[in-house]
Amino acid sequence: MSGGPADSLRLLCILAHPDDESLGLGGILAKYGAEGVETYLVTATRGEKGWFGPPEEYPGLAELGRIREGELKDAAKVLGLREVTLLDYQDGELDKADQGLFTQQLVHHIRRIRPQVVVTFDHNGVYGHPDHIAATRAATAATLAAADAGFDEPSGLPPHAVSKLYYFAWTDEVRQAYEAAFGELVMQINGVERRAVPWPHWTISTWIDTSAHWTTVWEAIKCHCTQLPGYQKLLDLPEEYHRVLWGRLTFHRVLTLVPTTDPEDDMFAGIRLSART
Repeated sequence: MSGGPADSLRLLCILAHPDDESLGLGGILAKYGAEGVETYLVTATRGEKGWFGPPEEYPGLAELGRIREGELKDAAKVLGLREVTLLDYQDGELDKADQGLFTQQLVHHIRRIRPQVVVTFDHNGVYGHPDHIAATRAATAATLAAADAGFDEPSGLPPHAVSKLYYFAWTDEVRQAYEAAFGELVMQINGVERRAVPWPHWTISTWIDTSAHWTTVWEAIKCHCTQLPGYQKLLDLPEEYHRVLWGRLTFHRVLTLVPTTDPEDDMFAGIRLSART
């Protein structure tokens, strides 16, 4: 499937696992989809290791991957996504994959879809998740390489320059809300403790009001049935936490090729007029 007409607005999210799109970026996907923006998603893995049920009921990598792929596609329908692309990387192994090949695959999809805006995790993987970090590195490299006529990928598509690249930027308020539900967000990777790394407000370029869409986001989250034992804790949080988590999403704009201002309240600021002319 090719990208839309030249005058359409297109948003591409590049993420690691099924449910990243709903929990992390569901607000912008629902908002921009409702506004008529074409929304696309590339997810690197099927989340085959994300099992919250009894260990003896774990269905195995292949079957859980199949189930989670179905959950992702159901969530995408709720969020109004135009297209979902799943790559075939192994959950928990994305940082060990061939990064050159991963980047090349993403270049292909960027050139095919031709988005003006690309969104991914931040350089810390939000809370140090190796898969998230690998996705950010490849998405960043691919955004730049897609515009380079000298960068080859097998399909031979013409170069495409993304107008804006964004990293998802958690505030400390969001971290506190998640930790109120799940406890400390900490991972042990190669003997090193990794924690959520919030962004100071002064580093955040983009504040998107998503308050009108949080019920849609929750419907999408609920599609990820294999993950629901953990999500119920979020739903049970007091209302003030819900406003923090779903009322707005915050981002760091890594690059822009169009004029814009800080802070901005629209990822397509500086793009909308040029898309119509």
